[in-house]
Amino acid sequence: MPLANGRYPAKNREWLLAGMPSGVYRESMSRALAGSDLAALTTQVMTSVAIPLQAGDVVTNLTFKSGATAAGTPTNWWFALYDDSATPALLAQSADQLTAAWAAATAKTLALATPQLISRSGIYYASVMVKATTVPTLIGASAQAGASSGLLSTDKVLAQTSGSALTTTAPATIATPTAVGTVPIAVAS
Repeated sequence: MPLANGRYPAKNREWLLAGMPSGVYRESMSRALAGSDLAALTTQVMTSVAIPLQAGDVVTNLTFKSGATAAGTPTNWWFALYDDSATPALLAQSADQLTAAWAAATAKTLALATPQLISRSGIYYASVMVKATTVPTLIGASAQAGASSGLLSTDKVLAQTSGSALTTTAPATIATPTAVGTVPIAVAS
């Protein structure tokens, strides 16, 4: 017997709450859960957050939102998208924003250099790197102890840091990541 309804919603709740934007709208977590002002960044270190994407999605932009602390004297900052492989590989990066301001409590949406057609459903990683005298805080949630690296052996890491001394270019892979409990909200559109 085919599944007729299964009590699944006809529309994505988060998409509806976002005002039904055209195109793809995927979040790393529900906006309702992103209630913390997180010290999620370290200068010149990339923070990556798990974001579920579906086959057929075309990701053009990534968005992160700063918290109460603005970027102070930034010299490089960018967003990047990584695939869902065992060692996530770089799919695309935004332009380096150099010294552009990132004020407190401000959502920043950056276009990827090349829109990405997602070929298979999975967990991808939206990444942010800021090199600044003071890095901005990010809006998100704190994971419970142990939840950042998973409770089950099959769980994906929710957020991780990697790299050091990064400046203009995203690394080719997320190499030697460290799972962290600070999970910023990210939007792929």
